[in-house]
Amino acid sequence: MPMNVLVRRNFLVSATLLCLAGCDRQTEEPEKPNIIYVLADDMGYGDVSAFNADSKIKTPFIDQLATEGMMFTDAHSGSSVCTPTRYGILTGRYSWRTRLKEGVLSGNSKPLIAADRTTIGSMLQKNGYYTAFIGKWHLGWDWGLKDEQARSPTPWSVDFSNINYALPVKNSAKERGFDFSYGHPASLDMSPYVYVENGMVTAVPDTTTVNTGEYSWWREGPTAPDFVHEEVTPNYFKKAMALVEDRALSDQPFFLYLALPSPHTPILPTKEWQEKSGLNPYGDFVMMIDDYVGQLMRTIKAAGIEENTLVIFTSDNGFAPYANFELLEAKGHYPSGPFRGYKADIFEGGHRIPFIAKWPGVIESGSVSSQTICLTDLMATCADIAGHKLAPNEGEDSYSLLPIFKQTISSEPLREGTVHHSMNGSFAIRRGPWKLILCPDSGGWSDPKPQDSVAVAGLPAIQLYHLANDPGEKRNLEAEQPGKVAELKALLAKYIQNGRSTAGETQKNDSYEGEWVQVNFIKQP
Repeated sequence: MPMNVLVRRNFLVSATLLCLAGCDRQTEEPEKPNIIYVLADDMGYGDVSAFNADSKIKTPFIDQLATEGMMFTDAHSGSSVCTPTRYGILTGRYSWRTRLKEGVLSGNSKPLIAADRTTIGSMLQKNGYYTAFIGKWHLGWDWGLKDEQARSPTPWSVDFSNINYALPVKNSAKERGFDFSYGHPASLDMSPYVYVENGMVTAVPDTTTVNTGEYSWWREGPTAPDFVHEEVTPNYFKKAMALVEDRALSDQPFFLYLALPSPHTPILPTKEWQEKSGLNPYGDFVMMIDDYVGQLMRTIKAAGIEENTLVIFTSDNGFAPYANFELLEAKGHYPSGPFRGYKADIFEGGHRIPFIAKWPGVIESGSVSSQTICLTDLMATCADIAGHKLAPNEGEDSYSLLPIFKQTISSEPLREGTVHHSMNGSFAIRRGPWKLILCPDSGGWSDPKPQDSVAVAGLPAIQLYHLANDPGEKRNLEAEQPGKVAELKALLAKYIQNGRSTAGETQKNDSYEGEWVQVNFIKQP
């Protein structure tokens, strides 16, 4: 064979191989992003200055996150209190479908997430992610006991005095889908005050502590020598930053669920942040959290993973009144922004929250979405990112936010409807601008309080508001709009009876109580 023909043939073969190699690279799935979910505890919509131009609290680093990502102005927690919202975040399912139909768990509560329930952690593990939880769990777990036969105070809790801190903790984050877990059992004002790392208490309690300060109050309870209340929030951020630096060295994508215990009580800004806000310790505490968010973002950038990391910052419910909202409002700061009520309430202030997502190259910087979303949507969003098709019994109340991130969604609403739930178990349902509240009161802590029979007397049993025209929920339209009331009640009934609010096969709720099975969901005074 002539030399020039041989050279030409070898060139063509080489070129073909290079083309095929290039084609293979082009058809490979895009690299899965790291996902970091930062959940503040009791931070109001109006506490972040990006959401509230009149805010008296400076939050430059959270604001920067908003400038570099997408702000959601109509985001909601699944409940207006801690535990049920956290259940929804990890499962994509409303907590009122479980045994927890009102209130929250305690530090001695048994696990709320069933062993066979898919969580974001377990789903992402199956799809190649390293998963980590750091912070406040507040979803119950099984403590090791001194006496396994001892009678428990309730079917869903154990006696504090029967806890054996030397034994492994079971059915905690470790068994619910997290490769690494480090946190404490419940709110920072609920004993026992111990850290649990990968199922083991890091130090056995050797003292009992109590603090009765105006802002730094916590319940009396056993406290480990390595657990210092003032240092818990900084400790979690430092753990998170160390984990980011470590996982950045690996090719494996990671998911970090950083569940802060703050600015929930006890309100404990460290010394360098005290009196910085010019308001009160709560304002100082929010500023401290903001600064740590800035440190976390700088760590992500320095680790070289900023371009392929989705960061979400949000809150588990609205602002809590124990931070002295009277004083804050007297100084011109409104933690709920333009909305009525606060934590525990069925009103907007109870569950409308700041929500920011940053993902360079995917989310347009400086963008704003007015779509109604819920924290239950994290499950479907992460599944969409990971390429996981949710089974019929996974994420029953979860919608993927990926089309909003990519701005490929039309003007049509992402969610058909969104269910809200208050501290005392009252329901509301939102569809478009309309919100139907199925109780005559706040369902929580603001006026008119459910337990105040005088204040509630004579009020209509239900409330209907058009939020586009009346964001402060001041004008009840239930008497003027009977058709809209009937429509929204029917939609809520469908969601309850179908065991889901997304399209798909009907599922069973875990439990019903009394007449709840008959969809008697209106709270009477």
